[in-house]
Amino acid sequence: MKLLILAAGYATRLYPLTETQPKPLLTVAGRPIIEAVFETLEPIGFDRAYVVSNGRFAGHFEEWAKIFRAARPGLDLVIVNDRSTDEANKLGAIGDLHMVLTSTGLDDDLIVVAGDNLFSERLAGFGEFCRGKQAPVLGVYDVGNLEDVKKYSAITLDGEGRISRFEEKPPAPATTLIGIALYFYPRNTLPLIKQYVAEGNNPDQPGHLVHWLYQRTPVYAWTIPGLWYDIGSRETLDEANRVFSRKPHR
Repeated sequence: MKLLILAAGYATRLYPLTETQPKPLLTVAGRPIIEAVFETLEPIGFDRAYVVSNGRFAGHFEEWAKIFRAARPGLDLVIVNDRSTDEANKLGAIGDLHMVLTSTGLDDDLIVVAGDNLFSERLAGFGEFCRGKQAPVLGVYDVGNLEDVKKYSAITLDGEGRISRFEEKPPAPATTLIGIALYFYPRNTLPLIKQYVAEGNNPDQPGHLVHWLYQRTPVYAWTIPGLWYDIGSRETLDEANRVFSRKPHR
């Protein structure tokens, strides 16, 4: 199994913090966000991790990776540069996923996560669920109120835990369950990702791929335990700092 961390965005909503520093390398509770992402997913077990960056910040990630590898002997960590330089020529999250698949020849089960997601619990259960299903899986989170769902994608499940409806930024949501940027794509579904891109579909928000995929093949959902933060604004960054500063490093 491989891991891909999406870290090629420009995070303009966090300017000026992210003008000279990529968002996943901002610190929460005294350490880079991306390190917390790794710790959360390490119990799943993967034999290689890719971090896809843009051309502006690839060097930042290379410098970080030297230190991170030294602390984890045996970690196979690859930084992939998508060569984009700004919002105007970025590839988008799905474009970056496709680029990694095609440029590396990746042909294995794959977990994909956004590099700005913070979880309070380790996600070994996600790996167990995915290995058991051997079908695409979306991480979902219960935000607890319908108003918050309007900022995300509303997820409806059938009796077997499969996605039966996926609605992006619904004006009148009927569920408090949202999709987050945590995905499992078994090896046999990777050609569908290439098909999605080849057909000229939206290469940016990764939820668009799930919306397209669940109409063609069963996609299951796994509910995130504990707390989840999407670091999209200074307010959420500050709140995550308050919450995670009270939690011991695992």
